[in-house]
Amino acid sequence: MRITQGTFSFLPDLTDDQITTQVQYCLDHGWAVNLEYTDDPHPRNTYWEMWGIPMFDVPDAAGVMFELAACRKAHAGSNYIRLTAFDASHGWESVRLSFITDRPANEPGFALERQERAGRQIGYTTRAYSADRPEGERYSA
Repeated sequence: MRITQGTFSFLPDLTDDQITTQVQYCLDHGWAVNLEYTDDPHPRNTYWEMWGIPMFDVPDAAGVMFELAACRKAHAGSNYIRLTAFDASHGWESVRLSFITDRPANEPGFALERQERAGRQIGYTTRAYSADRPEGERYSA
């Protein structure tokens, strides 16, 4: 099951040239770019691990791509890697663009779990199959 989060999530994975173009677009608009990674991409897990600090004053996409290559070297294949662009301008002050740049080769997906609660209420929650394994071993063979 392919995880779909952020912009471009229903498109095939972007090439490095396409990622570079998107990063340069963000930098040209003055948005800070940061990289994050996680092995638990649950839709409500918004707190991914940050790779370094946000890149506020990087003028060229090559600097971001250098950091992306370093992040891939450490986490590719075992984690999802996401690129996020933040607009700090007054009145906006929020994320403008976010997309997954790298994902594990095998994405096991989620289970829908039914819960019977007090008062005959029924609730549903999702649980990542990958969370059955400990951190660092979730996407290994």
